Amino acid sequence: MKTFPAAGFDELLVQAWARRHVGFVSKRLEGIACERTAAVAVRLAKVLEAFSSERVATQHFASITGYGHGDQAREVVDRVFARVLGAEKAAVRLQFVSGTHAIATALFGVLRPGDRLVSVTGEPYDTLEEVIGLRGSGQGSLIELGISYDQLPLTAEGCVDVSALERALEVPTRMVLIQRSCGYSSRSSLSIKAIGDLCHRIHNSQPGCVCFVDNCYGELVEDLEPPAVGADLIAGSLIKNLGGTIAPTGGYVAGRADLVEQACCRLTAPGIGSQGGTGFDLYRLVLQGLFLAPQMVAEALIGADLVAGVFDTLGFAVKPSMGAFRSDLIQAVQLGDPEVLKVVCRAFQACSPIGAYLDPVPAAMPGYASDLVMAGGTFIDGSTSEFSADAPLRPPYNLYVQGGTHRTHVELALIRALVALVRAGLLDVPQTG
Repeated sequence: MKTFPAAGFDELLVQAWARRHVGFVSKRLEGIACERTAAVAVRLAKVLEAFSSERVATQHFASITGYGHGDQAREVVDRVFARVLGAEKAAVRLQFVSGTHAIATALFGVLRPGDRLVSVTGEPYDTLEEVIGLRGSGQGSLIELGISYDQLPLTAEGCVDVSALERALEVPTRMVLIQRSCGYSSRSSLSIKAIGDLCHRIHNSQPGCVCFVDNCYGELVEDLEPPAVGADLIAGSLIKNLGGTIAPTGGYVAGRADLVEQACCRLTAPGIGSQGGTGFDLYRLVLQGLFLAPQMVAEALIGADLVAGVFDTLGFAVKPSMGAFRSDLIQAVQLGDPEVLKVVCRAFQACSPIGAYLDPVPAAMPGYASDLVMAGGTFIDGSTSEFSADAPLRPPYNLYVQGGTHRTHVELALIRALVALVRAGLLDVPQTG
């Protein structure tokens, strides 16, 4: 294919090519987008049924001040989320500062000194390394508190090693950690069916073992959630899927009632548990975000397909591919070069509604082992349910794209990224197409 180099490029010609290229992929995506949009009905119907069954009304937008004792709005919100997640109990709290905080609360709430925790999905997400005690010291990690930890490497194909799991379960184990999303790894995200199979296998081997799922980025991507297929406990963030892009902060834990209560005792205090904590009169945003979430998740999935299609046709490795089965919102693109990664992130930031003038540069981020490049000019700080991208600055220089309230925004960001790559001399443009 004949190309011309970026040096001396014609700005208008390159912009026209970028628009045509993204438009071509978008056209190919129409059938897939229709399927993603059609799936909203089942998930929205579940949300509406939960609202109706719990008799949600405007009085549930307000919360009690102070201790929050007897807060009926908080209790209604918890029950609504429990229904949507297929759980016995849920605790939705704005006091959770992140998904990592919610996960850590569940871990510290359920596990006791002498217990054993096993991760079956390989290395945990970066921000959990210090929680577990794989990195850092003197902060009261699980390992420092006398909880033993093992992790099972994935197979060469990036799958859970079932044989290794069976051997691991020959030793008494209090909890198995299952990370639904791929995170910063190269493996595929786990489907609900795969999670169900793992829970069934674990419970058959050790009925008392707690199957705990890090559910971040996975909510409402499929019709069922992990508690419906055997997970005992799940946790996640409200500024990802379930917040519908408008929840201002917060997270949740959900699952068996006793385990949720143990997590809440860690969040507040033993004896208070789930009975304390105000909602700061923000429950309307939490409930409205949940109502919007099925549609927002579908748009994010379509945006992920578009990102995959655009970069795949330019010769970059992507995972998953456009139109492939998805169990979370994350789209990985192997850019293979730190400069390409930085240019794409700058372009995405420049196409953001907030802070478009900022230049994302690699920097240390609390909880992460590597410097990160993050693009995300979002209305809610750190909201990955809005369009954002981030990448640890380490080989193979994968970019992880997630979120997007509407596909047109993703299209515009991709056009800008392609033009920026050409301008930087990092991408050649076909003279035709």
